[in-house]
Amino acid sequence: MATTSERPRDQESGAAPRRRSATRSLLRLWPYVRPVRARLFTAVPVAIVASCLGLAIPLVLKWMVDGPVADRDPGGVWLGGAVLLALGVAEAGLFGVRRWLVARPLASVEAEMRAGLYRHLQRLPLSFHDRWASGQLLSRATTDLMLLRMFLAFPLTFLVVNGVTVLAGFALLLSQEWTLGLVLVVPAVPLVILCSYFEKRYSTVARAVQDQTGDLTTVVEEGVLGVRIVKGFGRHRSQARAFRALSLGVRSTELRKAGLLAAIWALIMTLPELAIGAALMLGTVQVADGELSAGTLVAFLSTALTLRWPVESLGFLLAMSQDAATATDRYFEVMDEVPAAAGDRPAPAGAPVVPRQRDQSRGGLRFEGVEFRFADAPADAPPVLRGVDLHIRPGETMALVGATGSGKTTLTALVPRLQEPTRGRITLDGRDITALPREELRALVAVAFEEPTLFSATAGENVLMGADGADRADLLRALEVAQAGFVHALPEGDRTQVGEQGLSLSGGQRQRLALARAVVGRPRFLVLDDPLSALDVHTEALVEAALRQVLATTTALVVAHRPSTVLLADRVALLSGGRITAVGTHQQLLRDSAEYRQLMSGDESAEGEERR
Repeated sequence: MATTSERPRDQESGAAPRRRSATRSLLRLWPYVRPVRARLFTAVPVAIVASCLGLAIPLVLKWMVDGPVADRDPGGVWLGGAVLLALGVAEAGLFGVRRWLVARPLASVEAEMRAGLYRHLQRLPLSFHDRWASGQLLSRATTDLMLLRMFLAFPLTFLVVNGVTVLAGFALLLSQEWTLGLVLVVPAVPLVILCSYFEKRYSTVARAVQDQTGDLTTVVEEGVLGVRIVKGFGRHRSQARAFRALSLGVRSTELRKAGLLAAIWALIMTLPELAIGAALMLGTVQVADGELSAGTLVAFLSTALTLRWPVESLGFLLAMSQDAATATDRYFEVMDEVPAAAGDRPAPAGAPVVPRQRDQSRGGLRFEGVEFRFADAPADAPPVLRGVDLHIRPGETMALVGATGSGKTTLTALVPRLQEPTRGRITLDGRDITALPREELRALVAVAFEEPTLFSATAGENVLMGADGADRADLLRALEVAQAGFVHALPEGDRTQVGEQGLSLSGGQRQRLALARAVVGRPRFLVLDDPLSALDVHTEALVEAALRQVLATTTALVVAHRPSTVLLADRVALLSGGRITAVGTHQQLLRDSAEYRQLMSGDESAEGEERR
């Protein structure tokens, strides 16, 4: 079982990512934010007004100290207290309004981004999913999007609000006593330099920890889905050690991240505190010398203390912004992948309309000079398929036979465009499949694979995924064809939940449900990749008898390894060396092809060694 994941480009855990402006990364969120911009743009001035109300409190204190307190006027003190209470309530209320303005819209933004990511993943080719670990995709759809929502809800607003508050506050300080104001402004220069240095260091560590979290998610997922293998081979200790090693790696990186944040926060808090202390000493001397009123000093210090949070939060907000920028980069690494969109466009205007009649020359399923090479294969490696030419006539069943590793599964994956041919073309009733919208193509072609995939749904829902609009009568017919009557004996019949990956069922039961899903929609073309391999001899015979009726009304390509499956076909194609080397009936190939006779005898070891 894999304990590490592979990621494309520069995403190895702990590796420094390519430098990119955090601002430029975050600006890519604008298309998602634009629909809710009115409420977000309203929330910013509301928060600014609330923050500025806090700056008005020191002015009220100055009036109270120099006025009612100095004059010993109790009425004035009560009035000042009432004004302070009103300012505090108004400030709290406005911040509550800001939260109300952003909460629902940003939850919608997160949901839309997650839905968009899921839709995009469904459109990406299998080669993408072969390269990317599922845990990396899961972490992008969960943790990264949560970070983006948090950034849009808090740091995005308060970077602006706190910036305006600091500027307004320093203007107020300088207007009250410019000499004391300069004492507080001095730390601004080293703070800017420190924050710039922090931003560069923190972005690297933030990216590393998010990638490592994706690796950890992959290991957890593999451990859960492969728990039977782990337990069966007694590998729980080694898996636990591998998980612990990754966990310690994440812990180490998180500690580096926390150390950086602690260092910048300590400096951001220390420098302003030292400046406030110096201003307090200088102001006290000025009050003693009669150069400054006590009320002005109180107001000055109150304003400085009010500005502590906007200044000290700078490190926290920058850290969250860097986390969000990294999450944005990770999100768009997936969204920037180009889906296999060729063929989703309609045919060009004026293009000749290909006739749909099922004549023997143009109808059926045809492979014309098809070549296939995996995108990540070495340049000098031979293609998996080389010049495949094959014609399956309308209504005909063609068995595809070949040694292990000869490319049978790859060839079947080309028909529904799960993979794209490197060269050549494939036609259905004379129509190039790349000219068909994918929805139409996959309504015409149904597939069932040797390794059946079931979802966390009921048995009936898993079968009905095979066709839009299929009803209960179609479901019962498909279950009968696939000899899946065991469904009716489940605790709730076809409404029984089969669990994740259908692991509550046996391999043969899962395979029969997958076959039922393939035939439920009465498809025009049927592609079966050894769909009976997990069945016992008796059940296989029953399924084959029922399947003959379905194959009589469709055009089918069936990967076969056993003579019993081959006998379902009208003709047999032998795939060898990436090419179709022989086509004929079962009896003809037994007579004319030594390789075919060897495969049917069950001894393909020599052939397999020859291909390796």
